[in-house]
Amino acid sequence: MTDAPEDRGKALAMLLLGACVIGVGPVLVRLSETGPAAAGFWRLVFALPLLAVMAQKAGGGIGKAPMAAVLAGVAFALDLGFWHYGIAYTSVAKATVLSNLTPVLVTAFAWIFLKQRPRRLFLLAVAFAVAGAWTMALTKGAGSTGVNPPLGDALSAATAVWYSIYFLVVSSARQSMSATRIMFWSTLVGAPLLLLAALGLGEQIIPTGLGGWAACAGLGLMHVAGQGSIAWALGRLPAATASVVVLIQPVVAAALGWMLFNELLGTWPAVGAAVALAGVVLAQWASRPKPA
Repeated sequence: MTDAPEDRGKALAMLLLGACVIGVGPVLVRLSETGPAAAGFWRLVFALPLLAVMAQKAGGGIGKAPMAAVLAGVAFALDLGFWHYGIAYTSVAKATVLSNLTPVLVTAFAWIFLKQRPRRLFLLAVAFAVAGAWTMALTKGAGSTGVNPPLGDALSAATAVWYSIYFLVVSSARQSMSATRIMFWSTLVGAPLLLLAALGLGEQIIPTGLGGWAACAGLGLMHVAGQGSIAWALGRLPAATASVVVLIQPVVAAALGWMLFNELLGTWPAVGAAVALAGVVLAQWASRPKPA
């Protein structure tokens, strides 16, 4: 991990950019005119050509599929499948908040397996961020829209497990390989898995109109810009720190859900969003490099 303040600032900026871009994802999934897993498939398919070009230009080329990228691809396919079904069954805000309750798992796993011991103040920041996220999700004002909110909430919460695994695998792999190479191979592995899931579940595979195709293409661009920025930043920041920063993603998704789908936040969910953001800020202050 980098200790230079300017490098860390750049990594934080890229991480925040990636999280904000990914926050647009739930809206595009709703507009894709396909099934949930199929939307994930098209997201990866549209991203592959761009990732291939970027990997070639980054130096070293695509190379052979590293095992870490294969594991990341499987975890990411499960992450997208569970999350997209959560979006289909519950509100955009709740699906995105619950799927991003990753910091507790990432912090615990990073502490145990990667020896990234967090400071006590950082643990307090995680508690703030998660408490704010739960406040958004569990109050009525967070939006109860969806065909089956309890099932959608459960699927979205389960997504956090797969997202945690993805975070840790990519964070470890970034110590020895480029972000674009990891992204290319994990995307190539995840795409056929999501297609098989969509076919097995009898989903609508092909978008029914130009709007749906545009949304699917947008998902691909979002994947390259958003997930690519996150993968790049994971090579320069601790996994636990990064997992808290991306909690800004649910705030973006909730705002878009309110503007586009009339999913009103209400007073307490707005308070929850503020608390979650406070946790993000506190986490960054707590995880700043110690003076030499």
